[in-house]
Amino acid sequence: MFNIMCISSPDTLPARRKYSWWEGIKRVVKYKLVIPIKRSKHPPEYTARGVAIGIAWALTPSIGIQMVFCFITWLVAKKIFKWDFSVLIAMAWTWTTNVVTAIPCFYLFFVTGQIILKGFEDLSGYEQFSRQWDAMVRQGSEMSYFESLWTEMSIAAEVWGVPLLIGCLPWSVFGGLLGYYLSLRFIRRHRAAKQRGRLHRKKAVEGN
Repeated sequence: MFNIMCISSPDTLPARRKYSWWEGIKRVVKYKLVIPIKRSKHPPEYTARGVAIGIAWALTPSIGIQMVFCFITWLVAKKIFKWDFSVLIAMAWTWTTNVVTAIPCFYLFFVTGQIILKGFEDLSGYEQFSRQWDAMVRQGSEMSYFESLWTEMSIAAEVWGVPLLIGCLPWSVFGGLLGYYLSLRFIRRHRAAKQRGRLHRKKAVEGN
């Protein structure tokens, strides 16, 4: 008897579904951010603290090295303050801001810092801010990753400086606290629902 192996040619393979931009975003959020906190075996508070730290660093002008800052925060918190959180979840949640959302986020930080420092005077328009950012990115495009990262951060500090750094603080603190509260609530509800499902299935089996 001969075993016949069927080898599918590229023409017979099912075509990969093409997702829209919005569907792609939702898939990334689901599989990279939501599912990890659902599957976490740690106490809800431990996981929620990871979300909080990740969002807090995400809402700072440190795109590109946010995960490094999460790891440093984890080391300091664990070794010195005996305070622990999920560093992997924290790193994942830093991606709530990225190169796509950098311009509006940085502009929000800058305007907030200007308001804190000077009130509502001398606020640069978004278009001007965007042009400055694009010019900065083009300047770093011919460099290596770390050279361009250092150049972009240096120019950002020189052009927008103190307002940018001060303006991110309230958003970082508020975002971290909100992330902790919402994720803690979500995890507790998810686990309670799973527990109710297990009890329901157990009763169904016992009833049979």
